[in-house]
Amino acid sequence: MVEINDLTALLAWHDGDGDGPGGQDAESRTSRDSRRRQWPRLDRKHTVPALRERCVTLSAVTILIVICGVFIYTFVSRNSGRGLLCSTVQDGYRCHQECSQLWGPNSPFFSLGTISHISPQIPIGCNVTFVQVLSRHGARYPTKHKTFLYSQLIERIQNSTETYTGDFAFLEKFDHQLQSDILTPFGSSQMIDSGAKFYRRYQHLAKDSTIFIRASGSQRVIHSAENFIDGFHHEKVLDPVAIDKTRKPSIDLIISEEPGFNNTLHHGTCSVFENSQTGRLAQSEFAEVFVPPILNRVKSHLIGANLDIPDIPHLMDICPFQTVALTKDASTISPICSLFTAEEWTEYDYHGTLGKYYHYSSGNPLGASQGVGFVNELISRLTNKPVIDSTTVNHTLDSDPQAFPLGLSLYADFSHDTTMMSIFTALGLFNGTELLSNTTVQSPAENQGLSAAWIVPFGSRAYIEKMECDSTPVAREPLVRVLVNDRVMPLHGCKVDALGRCRLDDFVEALSYARRGGDWKKCFT
Repeated sequence: MVEINDLTALLAWHDGDGDGPGGQDAESRTSRDSRRRQWPRLDRKHTVPALRERCVTLSAVTILIVICGVFIYTFVSRNSGRGLLCSTVQDGYRCHQECSQLWGPNSPFFSLGTISHISPQIPIGCNVTFVQVLSRHGARYPTKHKTFLYSQLIERIQNSTETYTGDFAFLEKFDHQLQSDILTPFGSSQMIDSGAKFYRRYQHLAKDSTIFIRASGSQRVIHSAENFIDGFHHEKVLDPVAIDKTRKPSIDLIISEEPGFNNTLHHGTCSVFENSQTGRLAQSEFAEVFVPPILNRVKSHLIGANLDIPDIPHLMDICPFQTVALTKDASTISPICSLFTAEEWTEYDYHGTLGKYYHYSSGNPLGASQGVGFVNELISRLTNKPVIDSTTVNHTLDSDPQAFPLGLSLYADFSHDTTMMSIFTALGLFNGTELLSNTTVQSPAENQGLSAAWIVPFGSRAYIEKMECDSTPVAREPLVRVLVNDRVMPLHGCKVDALGRCRLDDFVEALSYARRGGDWKKCFT
């Protein structure tokens, strides 16, 4: 039998036997064929078996391609958040990095693991015995007030602008079409990925341990916790060594955000703090510095537009909010984003950091006090001792072992960026940062990593780990370290080893500010 080992052979043989395109005469075909590679002719009795072999070969190749495709899809899906182009389980959001990591608290979570001075990996020879995850909700639409404000701004631009030029022309018919307050589909995907990542990192605990879950009582926070659970449980179902896969975790406790209700995951009961304007004042001062050149440039393209300094940060806000709302993977960037330069986004990012720092962190005398209650709950969980606190802890709940159980290995709490800033401050994570300037941009490196985009982006998560290691001076002595968005955070007030850890007893001792109630008494004077 004559064998054909190249698909081109069949094509050449067919072309030589037929009339060919355009009905060329025999002479032209002969001339053409003389310049072509000659393949063996097949008589009729050889044709059918040869074609049958070719079909079998093609079928085998096709099956192999399908199998490889399924494998590649499964691998990519498992490692990239269900195959989403822009966001992966491990690294978070990676698209449009020239601006998306400069959106302040409106940035989507991106991993800081590659820039952490200490590896975020669990050290070799160590066994993590306890983990507390504290998470912000996923990407959301603007608040109802801000959505209304943005709509008014666009309407005012369109009503007052006489001429649109350059890249700003699209604003003439622009409509942001933003909803308000709730998670975007991308925000839901973020939290599914967050749950999956948590399970994978702490699989040795998660495969057979109960996880206790609380959420502050806002719809977007509750839905974020539910999506986290979906990702966590999906990984458990796939885990061949996990036990009790049929019991999906649920939110164990939703803490009300109603006024006057003690809630360690949501500020609201310190009247002096709630009435303070330190954050807005700091942002206003910085806006007077960085906005005027931007305002002049924008108005040069929007001839006649009725715009002032406060309008520019609001116009820039629409960029991240629309980007996280347009598609499920946030791959489509808002056209607003391209209207501003990288330098302007750096200034916008710092503007957002100032708002968080001067209201909820060290820039406000009562900022840290809003996080004291949670820190005292954390101490209770780390030491398996009852909570001692006189600030935001709800003792009716925390004295109930059903609402505040001790002795577990895994805890997950879901909150807001504002309260998380206060909690991180009460933990002393920013003790090495000097007061931020209101007039000059300071980089995250200059501020010991204090940046809203680094600390509290959409989907932000902190891991507080307790571990035991064989190589410590006292074998298996409990050690504690804190990671925020995969960056090992510098601890203050306790002796820190090369891997960013303190002895548990020293860590608790260093939290003296929280243990004595912070400055809570000043809340009502």
